[in-house]
Amino acid sequence: MSRYIATRAIRGANALVSEAESMLNRALVEKGPDTPVAFPNTAYYLPLIFGMTGRQVETIGQLEPVLQHARGLLHPVPSIKNWTPYLGETLDSGMATLLAAESIEAIRFAYGQQPEPARNFHLAGGTTAAFTSPENAEGSGNGKGNGAHLNGPIDDIQLRTWGIQLVDGRMPGFAAIVGAAKSNEVAVKIVRELQRRNILTFLSGNVNGRSIIDQLAEEGVEMGYDTFIVPFGTDTLSAIYALGFATRSALTFGGKKGGMARDILLYNKERVFAFVMALGEVDDLKYAAAAGAINFGFPVIADTVIPEILPTGVTTYEHVVSMPFNEIEGADDLERAERLVQKCIEVRGIKVKLANVPVPVAYGSAFEGEVVRKADMRIEFGGKHSRCFEYLQMAELDDVTDGKVEVVGTGIEKIAPQGHMDMGIVIKVAGRGMQKDFEPVLERQVHHFINGASGIQHIGQRDIAWVRISNAAADKGFNLEHFGKILHARLHADFGAIVDKV
Repeated sequence: MSRYIATRAIRGANALVSEAESMLNRALVEKGPDTPVAFPNTAYYLPLIFGMTGRQVETIGQLEPVLQHARGLLHPVPSIKNWTPYLGETLDSGMATLLAAESIEAIRFAYGQQPEPARNFHLAGGTTAAFTSPENAEGSGNGKGNGAHLNGPIDDIQLRTWGIQLVDGRMPGFAAIVGAAKSNEVAVKIVRELQRRNILTFLSGNVNGRSIIDQLAEEGVEMGYDTFIVPFGTDTLSAIYALGFATRSALTFGGKKGGMARDILLYNKERVFAFVMALGEVDDLKYAAAAGAINFGFPVIADTVIPEILPTGVTTYEHVVSMPFNEIEGADDLERAERLVQKCIEVRGIKVKLANVPVPVAYGSAFEGEVVRKADMRIEFGGKHSRCFEYLQMAELDDVTDGKVEVVGTGIEKIAPQGHMDMGIVIKVAGRGMQKDFEPVLERQVHHFINGASGIQHIGQRDIAWVRISNAAADKGFNLEHFGKILHARLHADFGAIVDKV
């Protein structure tokens, strides 16, 4: 165990618990002990506190024993002269950090300071609808005016949706990114690599006031539930929402009960494949929060020079890994970013299954929620100005040449930007296990398969389909033939037991 890490983490934990106690004392005076505190749309109270202590916190006054418990977990900073084992003390301080962080965020909710306001910020897809209560829906999270905000804690509806995917393997894990990347381009590359692997991405923290959330927003990257990129907040404390999500996963899908701290932590180590990616300078608070994450079995990978903890134990493999970004082998920063993501996956032991889809854009289910707005559109099929349909039919094996994609008619190259044209997608499938009754089942998958391409929007199905190709996708060479290549690859990958030729 690194004495340097222990010193920084324990010092950060002591400071945060003191800050939480100060905030609580002020809230008791200004708001009163009976003022409700809660994270919206969850049945698990303050989830990490509930999971670790069994306390069902519903009012400000009920936070007092929580912080007393956190205070009891703290330890003095290690002595410079005496080298003693202090892994346990560091992990205790990490847990105290998490209890204090969730208490602070709960108090902020009581003051209306959470979710974090973010002027003109837009949350993609159903984030706002799922999160915001009806009386607060107007102006919240829609990118208009001062009512816009970052995501805040994940609600139970979305937890169940993602939790099922985490359990059945469709979503191999999640990444908690804290800080800011070297550049906007590196930030985009990191999240795109995670999206491509269907890894859920949680964003929080900043470096000198600049957050990866700011970097992605400046590059036009959509964030929200639909894109698997969830912006919690621009301070380090908001990372508590990621560990609250992990706690609720154990409570919901692992059958654990509040107060079963050890069982919840072991469940996460063995079943929830997550890691922390620390970008930029690591301060005392980040060291303390990292110690809290290690309790869950989640390793920490930093892109700066920090001491490493390589022996296994609390985590499955290494605990803390340092990969100074400029020292990563690679032709350029984008290749270094890709290798950083690969190292994180390796350290956590995440098993990723990728369908090889031969298209010039990134591909993965994380892109299914992308919206192509008219200003960003190269061409559209269907909608108000044209017609679009999809039709899948069974054929004899001898009548289908596997992998053949034929484009009949004009390509998109001859259509003016932001133009439209009619399109029909006709798919012939054959297989010894194929049956006529399977046709509508396979046909309904076209929506999901095409939507997996970055920069492509697909809405509807059959004779009411509506498809848009973005300028970014067209600039990378995406054309009509690639629709056929996507469907060929995915039908074989997902339905290979019944489909022999497409």
